[in-house]
Amino acid sequence: MNKKAENPSYHIAYWIFVLLVLTLVFGFSWGHRTAAFFFVSMLLPIVLGTSYFFNYVLVPRYFLTKKYWKFALYTFCLAITSVYLEMMVLLFSYVYMVKFSYDSLNPNATQILLLAAVLYLLVLIGSFLLMMNQITENQQMIRQLLDEKEKTKKSFLEIMSNRKLTKIPFEDIVYIESISDYIKVITINEEVVSKEKISRLAEVLPNVFLRIHRSFIINTNRIKEVSFDELLVDDIRLNIGRSYRKVVKEALKSHA
Repeated sequence: MNKKAENPSYHIAYWIFVLLVLTLVFGFSWGHRTAAFFFVSMLLPIVLGTSYFFNYVLVPRYFLTKKYWKFALYTFCLAITSVYLEMMVLLFSYVYMVKFSYDSLNPNATQILLLAAVLYLLVLIGSFLLMMNQITENQQMIRQLLDEKEKTKKSFLEIMSNRKLTKIPFEDIVYIESISDYIKVITINEEVVSKEKISRLAEVLPNVFLRIHRSFIINTNRIKEVSFDELLVDDIRLNIGRSYRKVVKEALKSHA
């Protein structure tokens, strides 16, 4: 899932926005903002629980894994439970108002049910958008895995050097350096010079290779030491580009 959707502050800000908007809309409709805020606040925890259980448990565990019968059954059970809890909250709300003689907080049942329906409509819209996002992310991941599989079918890098096609085994490559309008492929035995672009090589090389600088791609299997701004690859120290440091750190953590 994308980082924005995983950020707690994003979720908190979204639901505060929902609370304020519904309070203003229904407060204007009912002629009493306190009543609107009261009922929205009482119903919102049930809606939140339903939304997050559906989006982060049922969808990934059953829908995205194609267990559609279980997904339908558990969704139905969740809806029944949610509606039951909602009715209990509304009953408590009216008892609470009567007990403290809040006569002014008196929207009728139809208006309260409309508020509940709007809240669940927001849940459905949010769930649909999140589900589409999850499906898109899964499809992208599948494409990336297929691309990586295609890359690893070859055990060598093919580049033009001295006007002939040269094949360099991946395991022999130590690092690749971009110099002006050409590149040097440094292997354990030799240096191969080519007019290839380093950006194109970064796209075709398998994941064991990592771009650490605008001028360097390294073979992560040959890393000996790692520091904040340098890597020791075999016996060569290479700088990590400032804009690449975060990516390099995350990539090396996943390779560890």
